[in-house]
Amino acid sequence: MVHGVTSRPGAGPESGKALLALVRGHWTIENRVHWVRDVTFDEDRSQVRKRNGPRVMASLRNLAIGILRVAGARSVAKALRWCAGDHRRVLRLVGLS
Repeated sequence: MVHGVTSRPGAGPESGKALLALVRGHWTIENRVHWVRDVTFDEDRSQVRKRNGPRVMASLRNLAIGILRVAGARSVAKALRWCAGDHRRVLRLVGLS
């Protein structure tokens, strides 16, 4: 059994399915984006720490993940290795060749 506390208006016992969907949706985002950034890009060991650098790098990582997902990549790590093999592949993905 799992219990939760929320301040969401109208969240009573009858709205349990809606809350469950909301929580599951959050974890979908966590697993599809943040986990990939943490593990595949090793974001926690980044040395970029000043000014807007961390925010810019996070945005660039999110952009790369988004481009690869739109291109049909199931594994971001595998797709990154594929792109690293030939820079022209990246240009094709973004429509520049």
